[in-house]
Amino acid sequence: MDYERIGRLIRQLRLEKGLTQRALAQALGVTDKAVSKWETGGGLPDISLLSALAETLGADIVRLLAGDAGAGEQPGGNMKKARYYVCPDCGGITLCTGPADVSCCGRRLTALMPVKAPEEKKLTVEPVEDEWFVHGDHPMTRENYVSFIAFATGDRVEVIRQYPQWDLQTRIPNRGHGTLMWYSDADGLLYQFI
Repeated sequence: MDYERIGRLIRQLRLEKGLTQRALAQALGVTDKAVSKWETGGGLPDISLLSALAETLGADIVRLLAGDAGAGEQPGGNMKKARYYVCPDCGGITLCTGPADVSCCGRRLTALMPVKAPEEKKLTVEPVEDEWFVHGDHPMTRENYVSFIAFATGDRVEVIRQYPQWDLQTRIPNRGHGTLMWYSDADGLLYQFI
């Protein structure tokens, strides 16, 4: 661990919150000399303080210990680069446009890695008036079904929930080119361009 890097980050986050060393120390139940020692790289906070320190500074514990607040990793608002998370217990869907720690039903979730759909798994997309009719042959059984379809353009994502008792089909507004994505437990997160 790089004590100096972690210390610089603690100082940066403290200043961003408008806290003095004394105010941070009081919030954590330590002395301002302890905070000064951390910020100058002379030591690290006790493990019992990490959760309270991260909460007070509005930081993630893992990034705090890495000395990296994640600054400068702005995705530029491009929704095509959103990260998708699916809870294996309840099937809940979460998407984030930047780095995030996501949990659901007591589990920490990892971002799904999109994979380009092979020809035999691609969905059929047909224009119908000012929409696209999207459908496919994927089995829709309780054991293996497409739980959502998403269409992402640079400025928006539309997510359509699917259920095992439904046929795999939906309509989405035709907004030009974008990325069509869908998820099943068996295949993971697949995508194709339209």
